[in-house]
Parts: sequence; C-alpha cells; structure tokens
Amino acid sequence: MARVGGLLVYLRTMAIFALAWYGLSLLVGSRLLLPSPLLVLDAVRQSALDGELLRNAGISLLRLVLAVAVAALTAIPLGIAMGLSRAWRDAFDLLVEMLRPVAGIAWIPLALFIFGIGSRLPIFIMFYSAFFPLVIGTAAGVRNVDARLLAASATMGVTGVTRIRHVVLPAALPAIMVSLRLAVAASWTAVVAAELVGAPSGLGYAIEYYRSMLATPTVMAFIAMIGVLGFLTDAGLRALEARLMPWAKDIRP
Repeated sequence: MARVGGLLVYLRTMAIFALAWYGLSLLVGSRLLLPSPLLVLDAVRQSALDGELLRNAGISLLRLVLAVAVAALTAIPLGIAMGLSRAWRDAFDLLVEMLRPVAGIAWIPLALFIFGIGSRLPIFIMFYSAFFPLVIGTAAGVRNVDARLLAASATMGVTGVTRIRHVVLPAALPAIMVSLRLAVAASWTAVVAAELVGAPSGLGYAIEYYRSMLATPTVMAFIAMIGVLGFLTDAGLRALEARLMPWAKDIRP
C-alpha cells in the first residue's frame, strides 16, 4: 500500500507539472520559445523511432559509467588513505580543496587542446566532476568510523588491509554510497557541457545540433532524456545501497 500511495503522489505531482507547463506554453504562444508537452512527447516518439534518442543516450551513459568507474577506483582509495592517515590528509587536503571549487566545465578550453574532439574530453570532464565528491565523502566517512570499532579490531589483532576491508569499509560504506550518488549527479550535469563542444555524439551534442536547427521540441526531448537517465541511475544506486547495507536503512536519505 505504501508503494501504491507513493506512486499516486508521484503521478499527481507530474500531472500538476504537465498542466502548468501546458498552460505556460499557451501564454507564451511560441513553439520556438516554449513548446507544449504534447509537442515534446511527439519529438520523443520520433527520435525514439529513428533510434537517435537511444543511440545518443547510450553513448552518454557509457561515457558516464567509464568516468565514474575510473573516479571511484582513484578517489575511494585516496579518500580512505586521507581518512586514516594524517600524513596523507596533510599531503592532499590543500590540493583537493583548491581544485574542488573549480567546475569541470572550466577545464573544457584547455581540455580541447589536450584531448581534441571525441570521447576523451567528456570522459575527462565527468571524471573530474565525480572525483571530488567521492574523495571528500569517503575521507569524511572513514574519519567518522566509530573509534570503538577500531579499538576492538586492534585488540583482536586485526590490522592493515584486513582492518580496512572488514571494519573501515563496512562502517564508512553509507557515506561512500551517498558520495557516489552525488558524483553521478555531478557527472550528469557536466556531460552536457562537455558534449556541447567536445564530442561528435551524445546527448549534449544532440541538444546543440537541434538548437542550431531551431527544433526546440527535439531539444527538450533530449533534455528530458537526461533527466530520465539521471533518475534511473540514482534509482539503481539506491537499490545497490539496499542490497549492500540493509543495516543502514534508517540513515539513507
């Protein structure tokens, strides 16, 4: 019943949003400035039928998965080291805090010279955007591990990699998963800007192409696809959270 009630609330909210959008499109009176939801749905249908929507969505999704995977493989070990060791924290904290406020899209002009047009530029921008939420969230989660757990493990002779694997990681996993969700969201916001100028394919490229053609309904169809993919990836991470750490049900957002 709770699931049905949540679905009804969701449908009601979306219906109100669609009606407000439709009414605003009537007030604007221009499909170029603000097409109606019906025109956007028709653009979604046409783009889906010719395969362009799914093709570009698949390319962007693949780039995101690669970028976030590489970011996780580098940021999580570094975050663990920074959370456990004062020396590692002192060595990298200043660098991380200096680079973190710089948006990934700020590197696009320089990255164009380094990587050129292709998949490497958007992957780099998404990697950069995902790296900092992961490293900071992981470090914070490790630092907040209950000291009594660490003391108990030391008393039982559990040290080194074994302690990290069986004590530190399970205790810090909720914070790591939250930071992973934030990293994926940051990567989705970066992919559009990176593909606008640095890729010959993907959702961002399609948005810019149809903008130049003044096909606003199709532009909004691709924007909507980004929202759908963002929702689905976050839902997938929530499901992964539930499977990996059922004990943390009460603290997940």
